[in-house]
Amino acid sequence: MTAPTTPNRGRRKKGEGPDLRRAILDAAELLFAGHGFYGVTTRQVAAEAGVDTALIHYYFGSKRDLFDAVFARRAEILNAVRREALAAYEKAAGGQMTPNGVIAAFIDPLIEMSLTGEPGWKNYFRLVALVNNTPAWGGETMHRYFDPLVHQFIDTLRRVMPHAELRDLYWGYQFLTGSMMLALSETGRIDQLSEGLCRSTDLAAVRARLFDYCAAGFEAIVGQRP
Repeated sequence: MTAPTTPNRGRRKKGEGPDLRRAILDAAELLFAGHGFYGVTTRQVAAEAGVDTALIHYYFGSKRDLFDAVFARRAEILNAVRREALAAYEKAAGGQMTPNGVIAAFIDPLIEMSLTGEPGWKNYFRLVALVNNTPAWGGETMHRYFDPLVHQFIDTLRRVMPHAELRDLYWGYQFLTGSMMLALSETGRIDQLSEGLCRSTDLAAVRARLFDYCAAGFEAIVGQRP
């Protein structure tokens, strides 16, 4: 399968254009999100970015190095804003934190990025969902970029739910992240399933429901324990 390219875009030469490195990252992000790591070649990325293939090797090295650069670029931003959101919620709530509030602080920055950020964020969330469901190396990639923040989230929940078994909190996170990434992928599945009653692009509807749904799941799991 040939990856999509943007028509009528002239090929840039090294040294031209405002930011060739960003152009390459944006193109690779778009193509990796749509076709996966193995479904994309550096030649296709170069064609989408309008640059010579040699420029990709100049800036990034191998295709896997390019993929890692794509993944890391927004992961660093997300980790920072989610840490800030968790800290802000804890400060505002004082000693009255709730599972729903912690979960909202953890998820809402992603929804906000998708709603108000530049269009590449939607490609990135689709890419993360794809990586999160790749058995061979997806888990290792998620571990490398997101585990410290996830542990902070689990630790915060554990203080809110001190009676919870740690394994239940990890299982709860497993289910939360699946729901979160499916919602952010905007696949159109719910549009067809509901015959237009719901739209996967309606992130305001997601925001109004997802936090309560995930919090109820955590509380149900923990509540099963004596």
